[in-house]
Amino acid sequence: MHLAETNKIGGFIELQNARVNWFLSIDKNDVPADIIEKGQRTFRSITIDGEEIEFSGGFTDLHTIVYRETLAGRGFTLDDARPSIELVHQIRNAKAVGIKDKAHPILRKLK
Repeated sequence: MHLAETNKIGGFIELQNARVNWFLSIDKNDVPADIIEKGQRTFRSITIDGEEIEFSGGFTDLHTIVYRETLAGRGFTLDDARPSIELVHQIRNAKAVGIKDKAHPILRKLK
């Protein structure tokens, strides 16, 4: 955990097949200027092997779709969800160590 504030959080996770620099924020000041200029209020992006995929659109109904699929018997099981829930629990209980070299690029700008 590099940063844990009320409105933003970020860290580094090393998994079996991936190293992940992550950053989550509800601070509108963290939305890139070019995204705001497009009239968007949110920004979602992932970079894999140096290639960025921006997927901000299409999330407005995601929860509804997940609930619909779950009620139709095509949802995730508790066993499917358990590793994610355990990881989130570890993140919520981790102590921030400060912004380090492996921090997400947005966090490094805050340094």
